[in-house]
This record gives sequence, C-alpha cells and structure tokens, in this order.
Amino acid sequence: MTTALLRFVQRNWLFLSIIVLAFVVRLYRIDNQPLDWHAWRQADTASVTREYIKHGIDLLHPQYHDLSNIPSGKDNLLGYRMVEFPILNAFVAFLVTNLNFPFIETSRMTSILLSLGTLGSLFYLVRSLSGKRVAYLTAFLFAFLPYSIFYSRVILPEPAMVFFSTFALLTFHLWLQQKKWSWYFISFLSYMVALLLKPSVVFVLPVYVGLIAFKELPIKKLTTRWVLEKILYYFVTLIPAFLVAVAPLLAWRKWIEQYPSGIPAFTWLLNSNGIRFRPSWFRWLFWERLTKLISGYFAVAFLPLNILKLDKDVFVYSSWAVGIFAYLAVLATGNVQHDYYQVLTIPIVCILMARGGVLLYDWLEKRFNKHVGAVVVSAIILSSLVMGWQFINGFFNTNHTEYIVAGGAVDKLTPPDALVIAPAMGDTQFLFQTNRRGWPIGFEIQDKIKKGATFYISTSYDDEAKQLETEYKIVEKNKDYILLDLTKQIPISTPSAKMSDKLLVR
Repeated sequence: MTTALLRFVQRNWLFLSIIVLAFVVRLYRIDNQPLDWHAWRQADTASVTREYIKHGIDLLHPQYHDLSNIPSGKDNLLGYRMVEFPILNAFVAFLVTNLNFPFIETSRMTSILLSLGTLGSLFYLVRSLSGKRVAYLTAFLFAFLPYSIFYSRVILPEPAMVFFSTFALLTFHLWLQQKKWSWYFISFLSYMVALLLKPSVVFVLPVYVGLIAFKELPIKKLTTRWVLEKILYYFVTLIPAFLVAVAPLLAWRKWIEQYPSGIPAFTWLLNSNGIRFRPSWFRWLFWERLTKLISGYFAVAFLPLNILKLDKDVFVYSSWAVGIFAYLAVLATGNVQHDYYQVLTIPIVCILMARGGVLLYDWLEKRFNKHVGAVVVSAIILSSLVMGWQFINGFFNTNHTEYIVAGGAVDKLTPPDALVIAPAMGDTQFLFQTNRRGWPIGFEIQDKIKKGATFYISTSYDDEAKQLETEYKIVEKNKDYILLDLTKQIPISTPSAKMSDKLLVR
C-alpha cells in the first residue's frame, strides 16, 4: 500500500503540488465574516445554514434571517428562503452540529474543498482531451487566478455548482471512452445535484454534444446510416437520463410555488434593463469582467490563439464556449449586475487560456527556441496574476466592522427569539451579524412592530434613530451603535416623550 502510494506521488508530484498550493492560497482570510465582497448574498446563504443549526434540518422548508418584503415583494414573516435546494446548507449544518466545527470556517472550507474537486476534474478531463501540458496549465490557472481564488472560498452555492457540473462532464467522458455504466450513473447524478444548486448549469448541456462528437468524429466514411444509428443510440441512451436528472429540479420548483413570499424576484435577471447585445453589455462582460477582472489583462491574449490548431478537442471546447455565451446572453442583466454570475465561465476560460498558451509556446519554440517560449508564456501568466490581484485583493477585505460590534451587542443583550430591525438600506449583512431574524431596513417602524419587531439597532445615529430613542427604551448607546427595546415605550409624560412630541410637531 505504501509503495503504491509512493509511486502515485512520484508520478503525479506536479499535479499534487498544484492541489496543495491551491488549497493553501484559498485559506487566505478563511475566518472572514460575510462582510467582504457580495456580503449580502453570502450572508443570506449562510443564514439558511445557521437556521438549520439552531432549529434542525428541514430540506423542504429552508428559512433564513430576512423577514422583509424586499426580495420577493411580499412580507416573508416566516423567513422562507426558496432558491437553490439547500443540500449544501444541510451538509454544513450537520458538520457544525455533530462535530462542533466552527460555522464560518466550515462554510468556507466546504467551498474550498469542492473547488479543489473542480480543479481535479478539469485536470483529468483536459488531459484526456488535449494532453498533459494543457491539463497542467489549466489546473494552474484555475488554482491561482485571483478571481478563481476568491470565488472558490465564498459562502455561496457557486463553488458546489461548478464542481458537480464539471465532475458530471468528466464522468460522462469516462463513460463514453470506457462504456462503464457506473460512470454513466455518476455523471447524471452529479448533473442532477448541480441543477438543484443552480439551474443555470442547463447551459452546460452543449458540452455533452461536444464530448459525443469528440468520441465519434471524425471517421473515414461518414454515411447516413451511421449518423442515424448514432443519433438513435444516444437519444435512447441519454434522453431518459436527462429527464431523470431534471425531474428533481422541476419537483423543487413546483414545491416552492406554495411559498411565494420566499421566492426572490428573478425575471429581472434576464434582460430587464434592455442591455443584451448593446455596447455596454459587451464592455461589461468581455472587457470589465473577462479581460480585466478574470484574466488580469494579459492572459486574455491566449484565447484567440486557439484557432491556430483545430484538433478534435475543439468539438468540446467550442460547444462549451457556445453554451457559456448563451448563458451570458440569456441572463444578460444578472451577469452585468453581479460579477459572481461569471463563476460558471471559469472552467472553460481556464481551459482556453491554457490551450492558447501552449500553442503560443509551441509557435515560439519553432520560430526561436523553447527558452523564448517559456519566458514569454510565463511572463504573460505572471503579469496576469499580479494585475488580477490588483483588481481582486479588495474583495477579501472585511467591510463595516461596526456591524460586528453592534451585532455582538444584539446577540448579548437580546433574547434568542428577538426580531430585530437592523437598517442597512436592505443589505442583510448587518442583520446577519446580529444572529437574529428581522428586517434589514428601517422606515415604517410601527408596521414592523405590529409584525413582531422587538429591538432596533443602528450604527448610524440618523434622524430615524434620534426619533426612536425619544419613544423607546434605550438598551445601550455608545459611539458605535444605539440599541432600543421596541417593546418598552417611554411614557408620554416623560420629558423625552414631550421632546418627541415637539419634534413631531416640527
């Protein structure tokens, strides 16, 4: 056993080194509260897990901290969160509850380990399609592009979705090559899980066609009978599996229709602002995101070089690129609005960059020598990593540290079942820090009190907070925050209440 393991390490030392280093860099600020980039979405995801930790796992009735009508347009007083199927939240909650693991670190570590699974899936898939050099460079880029690093350790369903969709492609390819039906079932099971996490993986479907084309084409003699036989074979073999894979997603979507207050508005993601195919759409997605944020400028030059060599692997990569372009086009507004939507593009971007980089190296080696090729390609990649870090490093920063201080006060000074108003203009990252459910926005305070609000916490001593402190008991007030008990109204005869009346008259 030891000898076999040693041989495996010796044969795969470079790949294992990339895996280890990828793991290490993803540990950067692993204990960050969800107060970094896209904190609102991370906080919402994490709060589903936290509700499971507090009240037990109920896969069919996920709940979270936001009781407002902001996400769905309807009051959500039971806090339903009907988006992705909460299998990932349940898994993390199980670890935290049963093994006493730390909550935030476990959430991020789960994403990290899944991203390493994606790295491995990409390596073995690309090695089979394009050879070792492209596979190693693909793995390296996925491991160390700053954009990839950040979004491999977020508390979001995206890292899991990318892993299961990429692993599904790898195992489907293995089934095509080996005809082992175990790979077939694993592939569609993985794709089923990916769909439950994010229905957007439907745009990966063209890659299955590309993998079939890689397996079957080209042949010396292409006949109509051969084409019809292959179409019939794959139709009969694959369509039932795809239907089974999609069935849980359809069942989940049907189920959540019973809870409309827990379904965030989503039609705006498509093209609500009419940006699709307009110059600003191309600028935001292909310049601001692909060229700058993801590629760090320089490595994007590798992408067009793929046309220099059109081997069989082009069937797979071109179909992948077409599917991703369709994804960017269909969810036009969502992709422009949020840069985390482009996480789905990372596998194919890394593959095409790697393939283009290897082709550039080969050309330079023929034209000059291998040393020139190695220096030029390495310089481009290194420059991209450095420049990409300039764009991404701020994403890791913890913003609004005052929310941690104020949230800790709420957690310490209020009952566990308190419902809190934590105004942050609808952003839920402050509410998450209170470890309570409630409303992430002020205004209409009396209406919220009628709906169950019991405490008010604010880090900005604004007009609303000043008015409310004349009406409700102050639990604690300092330079960082003011915490009010909304269940204890100040009697109207008190001086502060009289001052409140005067303010209202004004």
